[in-house]
Amino acid sequence: MNEKTTEAGADRRTQLRERLIEAAQEAIASQGLAGLKARDLATAAGCALGAIYTAFDDLDELILSVNARTLARLETALDLALGDAEAEQALQVMARTYLNFARAEEPSWRALFQHRLPPGVAPPQWYVDARNRLFNRLDAPLSRLLPGAGHVARAAFARTLFSAVHGVVALGLEEKIADTPPKLLDDQLEMLVRIIADGLMMESARLI
Repeated sequence: MNEKTTEAGADRRTQLRERLIEAAQEAIASQGLAGLKARDLATAAGCALGAIYTAFDDLDELILSVNARTLARLETALDLALGDAEAEQALQVMARTYLNFARAEEPSWRALFQHRLPPGVAPPQWYVDARNRLFNRLDAPLSRLLPGAGHVARAAFARTLFSAVHGVVALGLEEKIADTPPKLLDDQLEMLVRIIADGLMMESARLI
């Protein structure tokens, strides 16, 4: 096999991967993760069913590729919204942007949390990096609200803060606990972030 043949094969595989990711992205966006069917993907991408597994190791890798693009869109939305916002304002902007993104892309957003890898299988590093870039957005405002905390402590709190915001957003959109009109959810999320930010400033002042 000569070099040109090898390059052509790699190009075909790249193109097939792209078609499959786009087909999977569309399926998840319209039907959620439960709507992702290998046979339908193959039809949409114009390939044989078995060809999916020449482009990807398994459906998990394909789903992670779609989810990574969802994370990238969320990352872009956060960057556009943040601007020059500082400290508490930045936390409010990020929380509000996260809620708006969840509302606008709910099936894709839910797929980020519904997908589970098999027991004992760790996500690939490229996906971990994509996920961590979002958490890193919290480091700058937290460093101003908790000036005495080190990076490790801030990273741990960033995950705690995200868990709190995500919980309010997820339960609010599901309305399983109580009816949550959009305005009420907006207000509750804003209050949560304000209380957390005020608490962080009080804790920081106590430690000085």
